[in-house]
Amino acid sequence: MKTLHCKDVGFDCPGIIQADSEAEVLQLAAQHALEAHQTTVTPEMAEQIKPLIREE
Repeated sequence: MKTLHCKDVGFDCPGIIQADSEAEVLQLAAQHALEAHQTTVTPEMAEQIKPLIREE
């Protein structure tokens, strides 16, 4: 299971995104960022987020 903690991206947010693949985590993270933080994840931002995705 791939996991991304929203706080690791820099938001003061307890959100945790989990999915089977890195691509799916990024898709869900982009949706969360838009809905919860009114932030659009750009391709450059996605590249910065990738190293923060952990195997848990």
